[in-house]
Amino acid sequence: MTVKVVLLYTFKILGVILGIVILYIILGLLVPFISVSAKDDGQKKEFPIYIYTNGVHTDIVMPVRNALQDWSLKIPFNDTRSKRTDYNYIGIGWGDKGFYLDTPTWADLKFSTAVKAAFWLSDSAMHCTYYTTMKEGDDCKMILISRSQYKDLVKFVENKFDRDLKGNFILIPTDAVYGDNDAFYDAKGTYSFLYTCNTWTNDALKAAGQKAALWTPSDFGIFQHYK
Repeated sequence: MTVKVVLLYTFKILGVILGIVILYIILGLLVPFISVSAKDDGQKKEFPIYIYTNGVHTDIVMPVRNALQDWSLKIPFNDTRSKRTDYNYIGIGWGDKGFYLDTPTWADLKFSTAVKAAFWLSDSAMHCTYYTTMKEGDDCKMILISRSQYKDLVKFVENKFDRDLKGNFILIPTDAVYGDNDAFYDAKGTYSFLYTCNTWTNDALKAAGQKAALWTPSDFGIFQHYK
């Protein structure tokens, strides 16, 4: 095989890769505008939840305790550095384990981490963060949902956690926590450029019968439906 042929094949491969990237960006910008409407189950909307983004990862935020669920029994306060027990809300997100542990902000993103996450090469994790208060803003939106919708949301979220033989969530021992109020747990599923942390959050909203994008890899795709 001559050098000319090798170069030709190389440029073709690079062209295909570039085409896929461009197509992904276009779809990632356009498809989120296709909305999935909220479903009205006829019940009173009395349970507050929040969607929150730190600019990289999105979370579903719920009360620590209410009449339907006590998250502190499944995600113990002792799993956080602070070990405080006076938190009122818990944010839960799903994503690539390496991405979560190594990339708290975009400035921390490594090429190797991005490649592994994009091409199904690493495990996933749940990131759980306790909060004392929640404040609405550009990065945080509150939604009121019904009793049955809250049950569906809890079921969706719990089903993504991996469990040990006793049925407990599996804590990931790490120093890469973002603060004194968070912890990581093993999760089911594999992250990819087609199914990101934001795709999971978007699907959680669908499971709860709320407005969502048809598909989105970004937080923008979620939040533009909650302006």
